[in-house]
Amino acid sequence: MREFAKSYFEDLISNFHSLEVSNCQGDNFNIYEGIEKVAQTILTQSMNGKKLMFIGNGASAAISSHMATDYWKNGSVRSLAFNDSSLLTCISNDYGYRHVFEKPIEMFADAGDILIAISSSGKSENILRAVEAAISFKCKVVTFSGFKNDNPLRTMGDYNFYVSSPSYGPVEIIHLTLCHCICDAIIQEKAKTPNI
Repeated sequence: MREFAKSYFEDLISNFHSLEVSNCQGDNFNIYEGIEKVAQTILTQSMNGKKLMFIGNGASAAISSHMATDYWKNGSVRSLAFNDSSLLTCISNDYGYRHVFEKPIEMFADAGDILIAISSSGKSENILRAVEAAISFKCKVVTFSGFKNDNPLRTMGDYNFYVSSPSYGPVEIIHLTLCHCICDAIIQEKAKTPNI
């Protein structure tokens, strides 16, 4: 078990070091520049009255709910996650699960809002459809994905964070860490400039 734990954390550190960040034009950034760009985008759009929308399935849904709360409570950024059980079951029942995030985005998205799309595989149909809907509404999009490097989600956002691990645990841990770091960077920036 000790060797497993040692290997687990070595792999996790390696995955942090190999993290890839890009934009929709295919330009690459290091992790710190990517975090800064996303944090600045959220600050700018929030100052213009725009909101954050988080989506994800399973553990990524839990990350979405957690982060939506942290961003509005601690970061003073209007944020929500489309994870209410009545919403999920209603949309799934009436339209099908592939539409479960697309339909709320069609109803609630305003141009200039930011969608945070989290998917370990980067190929969940309901996430991809939601991103397409957000783009059609002229929202900004930030994606977090993992597993295969040719997953479709990792090229769809204005900014895309990709973790090359094939395992859920490291991908989810790194996605959560990145979201926390971006939120904390926003909090720190607001503390330095209180009128933001």
